[in-house]
Amino acid sequence: MQLPQFQAHEETESHHWWFRARVHMLRALLRELVPEGNATPVLDVGCGTGGNTAALSPHYRVLGIDPIPEAIASAKARFPEAEFVCGYAPEDIPAQMKEADVVLLMDVLEHIEDDFLFTSSLLAAMKPGAHLVLMAPADPALWGVHDRGFEHYRRYTIERLRLLWVDLPVEERLATYCNARLYPLVRVARAISRWRGKALGAHDTDLSVPPALINTLLYGIFASELPRMRNVLRGTRTHGFMHGVSVFAILTRGDKDFQPRPRPSNVATDDRPWMNL
Repeated sequence: MQLPQFQAHEETESHHWWFRARVHMLRALLRELVPEGNATPVLDVGCGTGGNTAALSPHYRVLGIDPIPEAIASAKARFPEAEFVCGYAPEDIPAQMKEADVVLLMDVLEHIEDDFLFTSSLLAAMKPGAHLVLMAPADPALWGVHDRGFEHYRRYTIERLRLLWVDLPVEERLATYCNARLYPLVRVARAISRWRGKALGAHDTDLSVPPALINTLLYGIFASELPRMRNVLRGTRTHGFMHGVSVFAILTRGDKDFQPRPRPSNVATDDRPWMNL
């Protein structure tokens, strides 16, 4: 991700409906997994400009890590009460990886070329019983200027996402699409963006805060998906949403040790739709 895209995050993540709903849903699902409090260590891998880390820090002992110095500098300046470090996970924070009860990977995987090696490396470095919570963009049909601006390698289907942990000693607690109720609206917006050859917001992204009333309405629609996701996590519902703008998963690390594994040869290195945008 380039510096203009980090700037777009800075300008919108405190107010935009998508960021706010994501934090609301994330905190509610974390409460299902671990108790709130300073005794519960959480790692926010690929924390970017720090919005999630800062939002969760009053409730958990959170460390945000990102390899981009400018992003960490921004996060530290904006959220001095939160803890951030510049580096790569898991190699730069082995002790924290073994200590963490939860590792967050929120909209990071799409930036990683070998997402198999990266995900399995994180899981291998985690302690038994720890949870990996991840979210990523969904549906290749939504590929657009926004993805190109953020230097995404892919948008996921649930089937493609599940390949990351198949045969690994993990328990899948939740795997679903989300931002499903706004999917038709987003699909129309992405079609318009492709037709124009231009993103809907600044810095080649679709990030712009709409008027307050619309922002609140969109927040409410997205956040209303939480009960279904929570019920799947609790085991009182068998499946989540069948389509959506994002994918969301929660995995619990098993007891068996294993080595990180690279991308299988039968899976494309680069899933980007090479479109004339």
